[in-house]
Amino acid sequence: MSKVAVITDSTSYIPEHIRNEKNIVMISLNVVFDKETYKEEAEIKADDFYDMVGKEGALPKTSQPAIGELVELLEELSQNYDEAVMITLSSGISGTYQSAVAAGEMVEGIKLHVFDSEISCSPQAFYVLKAAELANEGSNGYDIMNHLLQMKNNGIPAYFMVDDLNHLHRGGRLNTAQLFVGNLLQIKPILHFEDKKIVPFEKVRTKKKALKRIFDIMDENVKPDDKVKISVIHAKREDEAVEIADELREKFANADVWISYFGPVIGTHLGEGSLGITWIKE
Repeated sequence: MSKVAVITDSTSYIPEHIRNEKNIVMISLNVVFDKETYKEEAEIKADDFYDMVGKEGALPKTSQPAIGELVELLEELSQNYDEAVMITLSSGISGTYQSAVAAGEMVEGIKLHVFDSEISCSPQAFYVLKAAELANEGSNGYDIMNHLLQMKNNGIPAYFMVDDLNHLHRGGRLNTAQLFVGNLLQIKPILHFEDKKIVPFEKVRTKKKALKRIFDIMDENVKPDDKVKISVIHAKREDEAVEIADELREKFANADVWISYFGPVIGTHLGEGSLGITWIKE
């Protein structure tokens, strides 16, 4: 067994069978509806979450793992591992990174390296899966961190299209006038991560044009014969994600294309119907 444990928070949305196969440990962020708290991926799945949002009307709150949970996890891992590498969602949208750093200083017997992905969802998963691959090959924590930093420097583009402007309005990202005009003009904002936060990239009219714009950005960055990993991410729109993935496989012959999802925590930011595309060259 590797001497380096690999930990991710739940927002990388790596399926359980892959986590088990690759020896990846997950710790959940929380979603709070009224006074009920649910651990993402463990106690609430994506589809159930979107159904609950539809019924409740009000948006839930989200919270990072309690520092006590992180300490407990590290103490457990210290029985079998000398080091751990934890890849967190962006420190610009969650305190998970800071909590993990603090927890690492509180536990003896295991050296914790915390990597701020500065993003979330599948791009975060790209880092986690690479870390697990390197750990299983016998790399130490410092080498893994250096490799992840090199990946970050090379860039992992990711663009998200928001389908439901009402969701952005409820979350305080749009005022009532912007909501009215946006719905009237069928505006579909494209968002991305910049300086660790989710921010607008462009406003495009209609879903079809928004997706075409993301495809155009890919065309500027990826050649048809490039070896590339691509993830299509959806918020309860699997049929659409499958269509997009098939189109990408036809377009990029050497692409490894998979489908992921926006789970509860990131779904709170983006809303049902959102779609995203991210890629990394191999």
